[in-house]
Amino acid sequence: MAVIKGWSLHQMDVNNVFFHGDLQEEMNMEQPPRYVDQTRPNLVCRLKKTLYGLKQTPRAWSNKIGQYLVTSGFQTSNANFSLFVKKTYHGIVIIVIHVDDLIITGDNDVDIFDLKKLLKQKLEMKDLGELRYFLGIEVIQSLKGIWLLQRQYALNKLSEYGMTGCKPISIPLEQNVKLYANEGDLVEDTTMYRCIVENLIYMTITRLDLSYVVGVVSQFMQTPRKPHLDAMRRMLKYIKHNLQCGIFYKAKNQLQVHGYIDADWAGNVSDRRSISGFMFSFGSGDVSWSSKKQPIVALSSIEAEYIGATIVACEVIWL
Repeated sequence: MAVIKGWSLHQMDVNNVFFHGDLQEEMNMEQPPRYVDQTRPNLVCRLKKTLYGLKQTPRAWSNKIGQYLVTSGFQTSNANFSLFVKKTYHGIVIIVIHVDDLIITGDNDVDIFDLKKLLKQKLEMKDLGELRYFLGIEVIQSLKGIWLLQRQYALNKLSEYGMTGCKPISIPLEQNVKLYANEGDLVEDTTMYRCIVENLIYMTITRLDLSYVVGVVSQFMQTPRKPHLDAMRRMLKYIKHNLQCGIFYKAKNQLQVHGYIDADWAGNVSDRRSISGFMFSFGSGDVSWSSKKQPIVALSSIEAEYIGATIVACEVIWL
């Protein structure tokens, strides 16, 4: 929305975020090492503020920042509790919060400047300027639009798993290949396999071309085998082949939602379930996509298509 409207995107960071939360219940802790009161060593400390490691800490911080924004005139979105919107006489200001990172946008730079000034005074935040890097996602802004990439994240993972010098491949999975749950030798290091799958799942935030293959290999996390690991390595080679892949949101485009849906029939060889895939774009860039097994077994190809259409109908209503 910000790209289509031509709004600027800003980022702020909270210093020592979990020290700002206020505890609503009574919590005690042992006296810290080297700071024990020798005259009263059996006493405990009563906490007034949250600390790192407490289960209540994230909730306490979320409540504090939320209450402060609401008292400042913001309204919480019913669809996403991390999204806050404020309408003023000058225009609109929008904030998206993820723990200690804030993205701020709107159609009036004066309101945004005043908001950042108040946040720095109230919650000890630092202004990071224009949005450039957020949760492992590179944000490249230009007059033509915005690119979302995970290039550096991908390079770090290739280096971590010793695949920096691998030969690139242009296709993530061989055509018509089928992976079976009980074929091949078991993988010795199952933890590594699961970690790679988790990293690949995170990469689907900007790489919808990985969605299908990630959905396939993630089915074997319990007992991965050598063919599954080979498919995983092939996917890493594919990622190296097109590190520049990402999502481009074109500036000043039309506010229209477009969607596409497709489904195979009995694509999963283990339980004969079909696989549905859909993609929705808003303006010029993709905003929602999925590739996963259908919840029931379809008895014909047309039934699989109808089930897929039902899934995508629910998604478009939500959007």
